[in-house]
Amino acid sequence: MAQEPVTVWTRAERGARGPLPAHSRADLTAVAVELADRGGLSAVSMRQVAKELGTGQASLYRYVSGREDLLDLMTDAVAGEIDLDVPLHGDPVADLVALAARAKAAHLRHPWLPDIPPEPLRLGPRSVDYLEYALRAMASVRLPGRTKMEIVALMSALVAQFARAEIQGGRATTDRQAAQAAYLSQTASQGDHPHVAAAMADQHGEAPTEDSQQLFERTMHRVLTGLVVDDMAAADVGDVEPGEDVETEREGGGHTR
Repeated sequence: MAQEPVTVWTRAERGARGPLPAHSRADLTAVAVELADRGGLSAVSMRQVAKELGTGQASLYRYVSGREDLLDLMTDAVAGEIDLDVPLHGDPVADLVALAARAKAAHLRHPWLPDIPPEPLRLGPRSVDYLEYALRAMASVRLPGRTKMEIVALMSALVAQFARAEIQGGRATTDRQAAQAAYLSQTASQGDHPHVAAAMADQHGEAPTEDSQQLFERTMHRVLTGLVVDDMAAADVGDVEPGEDVETEREGGGHTR
């Protein structure tokens, strides 16, 4: 009979028999995170973790089944750095934007995190706490649970993408960025891309360029407003019975667009 698949979270940390382990999964996780912070995700291997702990590589398999378990532990450890004790204020969009900002800060502290291979269910105990907090922020939102889960997943993807762009942008040279900007401006001015040229012309009269955090929060606010508020309105309009006037639904307290 085939064994039921298990994760590192459901597998016992130590066997019922044998000597007391010299280390713990927490020890392995701390070492792996430190290695990744110093040298990137490629610096994390079972051999290197064992070396840092002063033990043999084979001994690590008492705690984890392999590198994927180690990545799960590392990801969840970083999720535990995100402050979930911040009170919710009852505005789903504002609360989610604030949560996303704290999540991005964790990504920037650990630049390897966006390089973790994405898996929809790479969730440990602390990650589930994060998910619970995000869903609690949307408790008043009249959307199906599946849609709320999708909103959290998209928010997390945007957090990772913005963090990656900020990390890589900090590594790019000023000369290279200037050259790229000059190329785009020159290409747009040649007349073959009128919409690009118009969009760039609109920017000339705008306020000075905002910093990366302001851009992140503004973008997240617009995206989440579209997902949460607009979807709420669509759901409410969808609740109107066939033939029923939308204005009548509005008078009854429903949301319309």
